[in-house]
Amino acid sequence: MRPSSSYAFLDHPGPIPFAHRGGAGGRPENSLAAFQRAVDLGYRYLETDAHATADGVVVAFHDRTLDRVTDRAGALAALPYAEVARARIHGTEPIPKLEDLLGSFPEARFNIDLKEASVIGPLARVLHRTKAWDRICLTSFSTRRLMQMRARLPLFTDQDVCTALGPRGLMALRAKSYGGPTAKLVRLAATGVACAQVPYGLGPVPFVTEAFIAKAHELGLKVHAWTVNDPAVMERLLDIGIDGIMTDDLVALRHVLSARGLWRH
Repeated sequence: MRPSSSYAFLDHPGPIPFAHRGGAGGRPENSLAAFQRAVDLGYRYLETDAHATADGVVVAFHDRTLDRVTDRAGALAALPYAEVARARIHGTEPIPKLEDLLGSFPEARFNIDLKEASVIGPLARVLHRTKAWDRICLTSFSTRRLMQMRARLPLFTDQDVCTALGPRGLMALRAKSYGGPTAKLVRLAATGVACAQVPYGLGPVPFVTEAFIAKAHELGLKVHAWTVNDPAVMERLLDIGIDGIMTDDLVALRHVLSARGLWRH
């Protein structure tokens, strides 16, 4: 099993602070302005999402449609990039191409959520053009998408790219934290899966527990929690050994980490 510490993406002294969607609490989410603010605040880990337009352009955007956060409507997968480029997030900010973000912030590391199967091929080509393999981590709410992406990666690179557990793996890990079997998780950890990225809780019930983190570490996996905007929850997670926190409130997380001497940039 390859240790998670051997991935360049995870090479960080102490818990990793992630700017969720670029830091959605301070600027329009997934906009160049949000990512720039995050970098200006000292963040070097930027979380974002990936969709492909009808003509195969990969954009950093969370939703399947433009409707919720832009001044236009329609499904991204059904629209050409020329049309998507006219949309403005919160009426002010254009939707960035993922390739432009990778180029604009060459020192940053990107945690990329694959939102649809249609983005897999275009995203692999973007990463191949930008040679960004060692500064990305790939994740998804679909185990199938992650499996398809991992199968596609050897066509574009001989590097072992950092990926996160999919939903099935997370459920297996949670079961393991209660005494379940480990064989499936060991196999996943041997194929480029280096971390578990999970909600910090399910309603009032904590999902991330001390036992969950301990079992993940036993298997060589790092644990990153999302989306944590409450300083008290940040403190609890740090107390039980969390390896990374994704937040919209960039100032709050920086303050909590700084107070513990854990802010690194």
